[in-house]
Amino acid sequence: MQRDQAKPDNPVRAGARSRASGLAEGRRRGPAAAAPPEPLTGLARRLLREGIVGRDALHEAVRVSREQSTSLVACLVSTGRGDPARIAVAAAREFGVPALDLDAVEPSPESSTLIPAELLRQHRVLPLMRRGQRVFVGIADPTNLKALDDIGFQTSLRPEAVVVEYDKLEARIGDSVGAEDASIAAFDFTDFDLDGLQLVEDGNDADPVNADVDDAPVVRFVNRIMLDCVNRGASDIHFEPYERTYRIRMRHDGVLSEIAHPPMAVAGRLAARLKVMARLNVAERRMPQDGRMRMRVPPDRAIDLRVNTCPTLFGEKVVCRLLDPASVRTDIDDLGYDEGQKATYLDHLARPHGMILVTGPTGSGKTVSLYAGLNTLNTPDRNIATAEDPAEINLPGINQVNVNPKVGLTFASCLRAFLRQDPDIIMVGEIRDLETAQVAIRAAQTGHLVLSTLHTNDAPRTLTRLVDMGIKPYAIASSVSLIIAQRLARTLCGACKQPAHIPPDALIKEGFSPQEVAAGLTIYAARGCNRCSAGYRGRTGIFQVMPVSEPIGRIIMDGGNASQIARQAAAEGIRDVRRSGLARVRRGLIGLEELNRITVD
Repeated sequence: MQRDQAKPDNPVRAGARSRASGLAEGRRRGPAAAAPPEPLTGLARRLLREGIVGRDALHEAVRVSREQSTSLVACLVSTGRGDPARIAVAAAREFGVPALDLDAVEPSPESSTLIPAELLRQHRVLPLMRRGQRVFVGIADPTNLKALDDIGFQTSLRPEAVVVEYDKLEARIGDSVGAEDASIAAFDFTDFDLDGLQLVEDGNDADPVNADVDDAPVVRFVNRIMLDCVNRGASDIHFEPYERTYRIRMRHDGVLSEIAHPPMAVAGRLAARLKVMARLNVAERRMPQDGRMRMRVPPDRAIDLRVNTCPTLFGEKVVCRLLDPASVRTDIDDLGYDEGQKATYLDHLARPHGMILVTGPTGSGKTVSLYAGLNTLNTPDRNIATAEDPAEINLPGINQVNVNPKVGLTFASCLRAFLRQDPDIIMVGEIRDLETAQVAIRAAQTGHLVLSTLHTNDAPRTLTRLVDMGIKPYAIASSVSLIIAQRLARTLCGACKQPAHIPPDALIKEGFSPQEVAAGLTIYAARGCNRCSAGYRGRTGIFQVMPVSEPIGRIIMDGGNASQIARQAAAEGIRDVRRSGLARVRRGLIGLEELNRITVD
């Protein structure tokens, strides 16, 4: 009988025999050979070829740089495997970029403000100089393309890499950033309760001191400047970069004065901090931006700030306008009108319809005059609406709207909406264009009292300005009832003002009549003491209050010019701004020098 065929072996046993034979073969061959290292390329290959770094050290540095996501140059120099100068020269040859010895050059002050300190720390680069639309950047590893891309995005310039030695670059970056922090921290903060400052945004409080821990010196410095200007009653703060200097100025009583000169190197950080506070786009440095914020000052003051940035030749200039509701006087008796002017203003405010225009340059107190009028009219039986940019004072009982052109909420669209809400009195923050002027004129003609502002130098020019905008002369003559031109003048300190000795001929040339000079005039000048600021304390208004009478209306209808209107107003006994100012000089309230600063005869 034929023998049965052998059954196949058990798979488990077969596997075991295979593993055993493999182990035996391995014992015969010895230990497994290590995988060969990857071939060196780029800078590593050149360093090896020129004998600057050994093969084993290069392979180890390449491995570490990949694992730690750092540059090959940093690994080699920080571990002492290569000479920084020879590595820099080799890198320049390999990538075809220039090399530079940092000990032989000093970066330009302008370039130090181009790149924020955060980028310097992150990418380990150093701005060297700017030429047109190019910025030359010192860098130890030219393969760091992300650094060049970020610099180009932040500066809107074309970065050009310059190879420098790694150890010198690190020392320069440390000195630069450390010097910035030290110079900012050197400012005295002991007299200011900076920790009490708070920003308010959409009803939520945010503490600016803790908002940016890495930039704490700059944060505290900005807070110190803000609080100092608020305490001194400033209306504006200017942060201004120049080619070799940086200055901060404040406007107090209408006059700019320098208050600080921080180091030029922190220009970018100051602008970035202010933009963060105002919720602006920090990365956008090529276009102007507008923002706003609210600052709460201990114990219970809230200051609104309007922030505007503008790109200049040497960086971004930032201007903050301080709006302190507590400092605004809304009582018409506190503004400086004389009795006749106040009576005329109140008479036209009591009329059921018509238009009252307040004119003057920026910062002359036009809005405050309108608020004083609204405060007089604010009674429960009147429906009052205002369109402003922005609303500077919150007046309970008045419907206030902030215009927002970005969403189509303009002065004109607000006016149209007001007319559908049964208004009695409408206030427009400013007439800027023909459309707004037309709607406002139409509202004044249809039984509403309209108050607004316009930018002209005096009252007669206001009427011709409306004609130039495209308003028909008959519409102006039938709707505009009163025009107020005004300036703000610094008042003399009563404790230290002193008589000024001015020749009679000079007084007559300034505008005083010979009879006034012959009768004896005592003109006072500023002196200065510990109770005032350079001889001045506060400001007062100087006004030209011109009703649009029938004769003036006929001049408008006949196409007359501003000179004809001014002569008619003078014939009706209306004093211009200059004559009103001379009356204040005669009473010793303001000085002749101050009057000449704000008016032109």
